[in-house]
Amino acid sequence: MSKILNDYLSANLKELKDNGLYNEINVVKGANGPKINIDDKELINLSSNNYLGLATNETLKKAAKETIDSHGVGAGAVRTINGTLDVHIELEETLAKFKGTESAVAFQSGFNCNMAAIQGVMNKEDAILSDELNHASIIDGCRLSRAKIIRVNHSDMDDLRQKAKEAVESGQYKKVMYITDGVFSMDGDVAKLPEIVEIAKEFDLITYVDDAHGSGVMGKGAGTVKHFGLEKDVDIQMGTLSKAIGVVGGYVAGKQELIDYLKVAARPFLFSTSLTPGDTKAINEAVKMLMDSTELHDQLWENGDYLKNGLKELGFDIGNSETPITPCIIGDEKTTQEFSKRLMEEGVYAKSIVFPTVPRGTGRVRNMPMASHTKEMLDDALKIYEKVGKELKVIS
Repeated sequence: MSKILNDYLSANLKELKDNGLYNEINVVKGANGPKINIDDKELINLSSNNYLGLATNETLKKAAKETIDSHGVGAGAVRTINGTLDVHIELEETLAKFKGTESAVAFQSGFNCNMAAIQGVMNKEDAILSDELNHASIIDGCRLSRAKIIRVNHSDMDDLRQKAKEAVESGQYKKVMYITDGVFSMDGDVAKLPEIVEIAKEFDLITYVDDAHGSGVMGKGAGTVKHFGLEKDVDIQMGTLSKAIGVVGGYVAGKQELIDYLKVAARPFLFSTSLTPGDTKAINEAVKMLMDSTELHDQLWENGDYLKNGLKELGFDIGNSETPITPCIIGDEKTTQEFSKRLMEEGVYAKSIVFPTVPRGTGRVRNMPMASHTKEMLDDALKIYEKVGKELKVIS
């Protein structure tokens, strides 16, 4: 290895570890369910995005296996050559119906969606108003577009209106977009979409909602936009298929013209092999399940409220979450890392979240209850939280 590279890597790794910012990666043995096996120890799993438990659903597994037999393990090409299979079209039609839009297009990941759609629609002659707590994939998509990025204070509608007015009236930009997460994954709060849409109409802003943590969770499963009944008012809906949906991939939904354009302008669509057939069929089955029943959605929210109330009663700072996502905000990064480590030793897997994922001094353990957790599991987890919280003087 180059000495310059070696010195750079060693110095930066040491700094991360010294400041409690180095993330240890744990290996899960077996499936990612309400309980997981790490180092041959069974732990209550509160760190999974598998909100509805669909990652291990038998119907989805059966659909994937049958489609592998009929279509193979890979699509074989990019979508524009011969990598568009009948199962891809079937999925995209289902997604459009699910989201209440004219059309939809599937991508290999949620991250790819933001690389594709933001860069596909916006360019250096434009401006993007972006909530300051937006996900890293939104930030990177905005950077790739080369548009002027204007940070907006988190969920601050006065700041949004002022900056939208300034951007539009400046005459410097051909198009102005406002982009926001639907559900903010670190705090669990929800974007103020009715007010956002009102401001967007006032200034003719393009509206873009990243619903990675809202799909399957909000709007009886159909997402944050559906929750507010704004399917006809939001220009671009994006979401993942790897969290509540339980598989992998992402989608962009909107008007037919938008999807037609992305299919000829979005680089991840043009230059990356499409979703595997088995995954695609499993996703389609998952979405149809959510369209047919709200049972899993309702159980998720029941478990989320149960855990949230329990942690709050114990004295933990759970912030202002409006969703099943429940942070325990510790603050100091080293204490946060130690807190997560002790939880794991006692039987709960809840990973620490520290800078740069969240601002310095706001370290937290983020809890993600699942529809498949039992009340007994959650009670056991709360007992462990109480023990560790008092031991480390996080609660009294």
